[in-house]
This record gives sequence, structure tokens and C-alpha cells, in this order.
Amino acid sequence: MHKKEPFPPADRPKLKPGPVSEAVRLVLLHKPFQVLCQFSPHEDKQTLSDVFASHKDGANKQYSGLYPAGRLDFDSEGLLLLTNHGPWQARVAHPRHKLHKTYWVQVEGQVDAEALQRLREGVMLNDGAARAVSVRHLETAPTVAPRIPPVRYRALIPTDWLEIVLDEGRNRQVRRMTAAVGLPTLRLIRVGIGPWRLDNLAAGELRELSVAEATTVLGPPRPTPTASRPDRREPSSEPPTRHRTPSRPPTRGDHPPTRASRTAPASSGHPSATRPPRKRHDGGQTPR
Repeated sequence: MHKKEPFPPADRPKLKPGPVSEAVRLVLLHKPFQVLCQFSPHEDKQTLSDVFASHKDGANKQYSGLYPAGRLDFDSEGLLLLTNHGPWQARVAHPRHKLHKTYWVQVEGQVDAEALQRLREGVMLNDGAARAVSVRHLETAPTVAPRIPPVRYRALIPTDWLEIVLDEGRNRQVRRMTAAVGLPTLRLIRVGIGPWRLDNLAAGELRELSVAEATTVLGPPRPTPTASRPDRREPSSEPPTRHRTPSRPPTRGDHPPTRASRTAPASSGHPSATRPPRKRHDGGQTPR
């Protein structure tokens, strides 16, 4: 059985390159802690819509049409890129492009050389091996704004800081990697994507990049394909021709209908309705 095509071959849409919109944009955002990386509401959690609404320019539609390029966990914070251009979004998010992401990670426990070596060589997670492009111990805690709510404090358990660079972005990958070497993550801040850094961008603040600056890393904006359908033929005024299915020629095993079957009334569905009458032994017919 052949699958029915949505369009006949002659009427199938053809993709033609459309013009590049002049409004191609790329925005850096410092996503705050406990904010979902989406605009649609979800239960009682804060989303990017709340962040933009609280911004001084967020009440208007200046930033409409932007979507996250990649993800950042609900309980993570830091740099997030937003764009309205699909090819740029894929260039940032898809792991095949190997765009490096840099994280500062506050962990519970003391970082040692063995943990660093395991992170460099790779650790086994439930979805496969994961390896850091680079990792180093931050001997001095980085200067970052306090988190709201703050990280839990335990007087008898020390904390330490790592800088981890990845070229992929699996679900909660950094947290699972540090846990695999015995260093649970307490705070996770993404401070860099490619050449762009968080720098002094405060939580909830954003900065728009120029198209020229974005193009140096993500490539020039590509035209958006548009579907065009060929012109259909004018309907004909003549009625459509009906084709009769030829009757099957009689075969050797076929028998001509009997006289009784030709004169029998229309069948009522019972086999006896088309059966010829039975004959008596005296030559007469037995009525049914």
C-alpha cells in the first residue's frame, strides 16, 4: 500500500530563498536563579516573560519574537543568548558546532588533583561518557553577586570553586559530572558562550549585540526559505470522463443461470430464496 502524498508531484511546493529580515537580532541576558528558560507560563514558576516584564524596556514589544538559543536549568544562572533567527539559534545550541560554554561551579567539598584529572579524561553518566574540554581549580572564589535565596551554609563542610568548559549541553550535565567525582554542585553560573562573557551584566539585565558582532561568530544571516506552489490548471468545462470497469469474461467453470434462478424473486438473504423447487416422485412439484 502506497503512502498518499500531500501534494501531487507537479503541485509540490518548491523552496525559494526569501529575503533576510533586517530585524535579525542577538541578545545577551543574565538569567536569574530559579527562572524557567521559556516564555510560556508553567505552574507558579517564574519565566523569561517575568524577567522581560520587569526590565525597563520589557513592557513594550521591543523584544518580541526572541527565543532562547540553548537552555539553562531552572536552578542555574548566568549567560543566555536569545535570537529571532533560526540558523543562529541552531549554531549556538546544537552540539555539532562545538561552541564552548564556560561555567563557574561552587561545589561541596575540596577540589583535588584526582577530581580534576577525572573530569578532563571523562566520567561515565547514565547517558554516556562526558568529558570537559578544560577544567581548572579557582583557588580564589570569584567575585559574584550573592544569590537570592543564598546557598546553604555548613560550618563543618568546606566549599570550593571550579571553572569548567564544555562543548555540549546535556540535561544537567555539569551537576552530574561534579557529582560523579564526589563534588556536589551548590551553585552554577554560566559565564561565557563562545567569545561572549557575562562580565558585569547584573541578573535580569540584557545587552543587544550588533549584527556585525554576531556575524563574526555565528556567520551571516541566512535567507529564510519560503514555499511557493506552482499555478494550478484552469478547471475544464467538460464533464469528467467515467471509465467503466470491463466485465470478467466467463471461465470454464462458470455455468449459465437456470430457468428457475432467472424467474426467482429477489433474494431475501436466505439460501432457499434462490434454490429451485424440489420435484415429487409422481412428477409433480412439492411446494415449499
